[in-house]
Amino acid sequence: MQKLIVLLSGNVSVGKTKLSEGLVTHYSATVVKTKEVLKGLAVSKSGKEIPSERKALQDFGTKLDQGTNGEWVLTALKRHIAGLPGGHKDVVVVDAVRILPQIKAIRRAYHFAVKHIHLEASPSALAKRYKERGSGDVRELPSYSDVETDPTESGVGTLRQSADFVVNTERCTPEDVLARVAAYLGLVTRDYSRLVDVFVGGQYGSEGKGHIISYVAREYDILVRVGGPNAGHKVFMDGGAVTHHQLPSGTLRTNAKLLLAPGAVLNIELLLQEIADCSVSADRLKIDPQTMIISPADVAAEAALQKAIASTKQGVGFATARKIRARGSKSMKLAKDYKELRPYISSVWEELEKAYSAGSRVLLEGTQGTGLSIHHGSYPYVTSRDTTVAGCLSEAGISPSRVRKVVMVCRTYPIRVQDPSGGTSGPMSCEITWNDVSRRSGIALSKLKNTEKTSTTNRDRRVGEFDWALLRKAAALNGPTDVALTFADYLHKENENARRFEQLYVDDIQFIEQVERVAAAPVSLISTRFDFRSIIDRRAW
Repeated sequence: MQKLIVLLSGNVSVGKTKLSEGLVTHYSATVVKTKEVLKGLAVSKSGKEIPSERKALQDFGTKLDQGTNGEWVLTALKRHIAGLPGGHKDVVVVDAVRILPQIKAIRRAYHFAVKHIHLEASPSALAKRYKERGSGDVRELPSYSDVETDPTESGVGTLRQSADFVVNTERCTPEDVLARVAAYLGLVTRDYSRLVDVFVGGQYGSEGKGHIISYVAREYDILVRVGGPNAGHKVFMDGGAVTHHQLPSGTLRTNAKLLLAPGAVLNIELLLQEIADCSVSADRLKIDPQTMIISPADVAAEAALQKAIASTKQGVGFATARKIRARGSKSMKLAKDYKELRPYISSVWEELEKAYSAGSRVLLEGTQGTGLSIHHGSYPYVTSRDTTVAGCLSEAGISPSRVRKVVMVCRTYPIRVQDPSGGTSGPMSCEITWNDVSRRSGIALSKLKNTEKTSTTNRDRRVGEFDWALLRKAAALNGPTDVALTFADYLHKENENARRFEQLYVDDIQFIEQVERVAAAPVSLISTRFDFRSIIDRRAW
């Protein structure tokens, strides 16, 4: 039994085909086209094709109705359903039913699974639309009044009495009709199920979000990423680390659908290389048509910011500014305008709507960290976007009411990039050296320095004491339900071998308890090193 069988009725030119096409495109429906059924039955009965003409189809349909009492449509529907893949649960649309016996036969067979949608418009509006119709694959009659001479067609309007839902299409666009019908059918969720978990950085980036996200990614159906290629998220894989600059961090760990949000900023060349390296298909990856693209001029213009604020020089900030400044410019191009990306282009909002309707779980991956937010960080030593949960949701087009969990990722020793040109990347409350971390943790200094290179620009990193005031501010801005604490081995090297919470060094357990008090959220995930089986999972969800 199918989840839903939708019967469409209404006069010629009322908008049935547009509605059925919308249900196919946006809600994975399959369609039984009675016009095509008529053509097939004509061949099977007479051995020759029926003329592809409006009048011939009307006459043949009337004969079938008289000979089967309208049950030929039910027969075609049953055949269509039997041919669907096992377990197929999509909507099945019948385009279209023309008499009441056709509807009654289908209702007797499928009972409550059937919804009858009737579309209507005034005769003058229908006549105008009919005149504007293209030739299509059916030779039309000279005028709408000629169509109405058919007794069955002239009686279609009476089907509104038996319909479950009636839509007057005269003052509606096809998109309006689809929205109304989808809402009635329950294809658009009527409640805001909390299906989205958001992962953000709580410090200055490089908190180890990629490692945490790659661990939990297997639990999600949809992975969404915002931000730009100025952030690299490193994931442990057999054979070495993989750094994702634009694809979600769970790309290689799951078969989940991947979405690049409209607020993201992309470098096409780097993105296509990452897609190829990860063997991602166009069916799996969807890029919103309004996503911004970085130009070579953006990269060149941003070079001057390296000494001023230790910019990564990826062009993200200038591309973001250009998206605002170039509104109305004919030369302005977004993702939809690049032929290389066309196989991947799809509305992320619509993809998410489908996910919500299906009850799919969504992971939204933020980039960089709260301390780099353009609004809430130490300006001017900030990035070009709001890196908080609210900013990430806005970039992705996700309502706050969809959020179930907010996971804020923090490292035991926050870092900022070291500017090789002699400038500064911004303040840290209590800056220390890697010698200090090495001495305290027992990890060799050479290993620390080799590890602590930025993922995007391979620069050295500065390091500071754990910033409790920043933790409190980040918690206030993001409202985390959980904290993921990374680099527990930097507290004490022995933590590398911990598989359970109680196996951590005793002082570090007390440190974690203090993090929980200041953040007002449990530390649910603890990373003890960069490796498989390196995350202590204390979640209750």
